[in-house]
Amino acid sequence: QVQLVESGGGLVQPGGSLRLSCAASVSLFSFNSMGWYRQAPGKQRELVAAMSANGVTTYADSVKGRFTISRDYAKNTVYLQMNSLKPEDTAVYYCRCNVTATAYYWGQGTQVTVSS
Repeated sequence: QVQLVESGGGLVQPGGSLRLSCAASVSLFSFNSMGWYRQAPGKQRELVAAMSANGVTTYADSVKGRFTISRDYAKNTVYLQMNSLKPEDTAVYYCRCNVTATAYYWGQGTQVTVSS
């Protein structure tokens, strides 16, 4: 019954910024964790950033210091602020929200392309 709708992807030059949004159809209080993943062509999907219900965050080493995950309970929305973007950040970015450790929902994905 949960739907996650992603937006905010697009084409940006190296060094630029984008903010991705993930709008949930239910309150974020429904989830014990929220996260962003990405998948580049020919590669496996990987965790980019995650936040637990108590606000603890984790980041992939490749994005640490450049990306920030945040949430807005009033808007039922999870965000990923991406700064200092690099060509290797090019991928489809997916939102995932976990009800439990093994029960979760995926968004449809949004394309991020970093190129000059």
